[in-house]
Amino acid sequence: MTYEKKLPVSSLTIARFVDNISSREEIDQAEYYLYKFRHSPNCWYIRDWTIHSWIRQCLKYGARDKAVHTLNNKVQYGIFPDDFTFNLLMDSFIKDKDYKGAFSVVVEVMLQEAFDLTSTQLLSLHVLSQYLDTKPDLKWEEERNLGAALLISGLKQENTVGFSAQLLGCSLLGKVELRQGIRAVYHQMPLMWTPGYLNKALAVMEKVSALPAHVKLSKEALDALETILQTQSSTAPESSETEGAGDSQDTSPDTTNVEKEMERTKLPDYMNRFQELNGKLRSHGKVESESMLTLTGSLIEEKLAAIEAADIAGYEKKLQEWEEERVHLAKREKEMREKARLEREARLAAKASS
Repeated sequence: MTYEKKLPVSSLTIARFVDNISSREEIDQAEYYLYKFRHSPNCWYIRDWTIHSWIRQCLKYGARDKAVHTLNNKVQYGIFPDDFTFNLLMDSFIKDKDYKGAFSVVVEVMLQEAFDLTSTQLLSLHVLSQYLDTKPDLKWEEERNLGAALLISGLKQENTVGFSAQLLGCSLLGKVELRQGIRAVYHQMPLMWTPGYLNKALAVMEKVSALPAHVKLSKEALDALETILQTQSSTAPESSETEGAGDSQDTSPDTTNVEKEMERTKLPDYMNRFQELNGKLRSHGKVESESMLTLTGSLIEEKLAAIEAADIAGYEKKLQEWEEERVHLAKREKEMREKARLEREARLAAKASS
């Protein structure tokens, strides 16, 4: 009846459709209806449990690519998962040792700033360290995404892994800033628009040097910053013809080149400060020789089991809340249908008596 009268589909209708998926073929149908629902008058009312169910159904019927596609195109499909749902999708890639796929999920977590759960932070840092260990050949956009994910997830952890991730993240973003301009760093990203990401990396080193002895910085992250400083000092600046970095209306190529050149003039000072801070960290025994991969693995082994128990309890509570909301909506739907039936019968009776 909804289809015949061209009425907007309700959130309950789309939720039931997703919940009742029973095959891979129906995943494709559900994708189409999610898209149509997102572009309907009721688009704001897609339920969190529907998004969770959609991701679960995709994983159940071997359609993980569809889950990632709708996530990457979240504005078109309305797929904005909660932390636990992000963890499920990430974990499925981790189990298959597909760290490139897992990295694409972490990028979405970063873009949605969904690092509220400690488990999401640790899983993300694990994925990022595993992905880095594969020595990927990155385009500048991927380098920016990797740097942003390391920085934002690292800010949530006040330990060696967290500060090392911040350092490496700022270093990668500083590299992009030097080669593409500051706008390429922050455009459509949850990042600060103030220039000087290499300076922010040095600020992390300075902060750690003043923290208690157990907080250190990974030698791997320090070496990465040193390599970037040395390489960029000896590399000629690129012209600012950056595809995808944003609208030229906001920042002209000339302005971008001036900003890049100003930052490049600071490289000798950055290198001097790095050598000074690096020496200070080493003299205080605050350089960790273990790799980021090993450090992250140890942190997960130490904390994840206890965190997962709390997450499961929170998930069970959320399921209960979703069910209560579903029952309430179903009751309202039934009442509205009954009211519409009575009104229709009253109209028919009035028409028959006239």
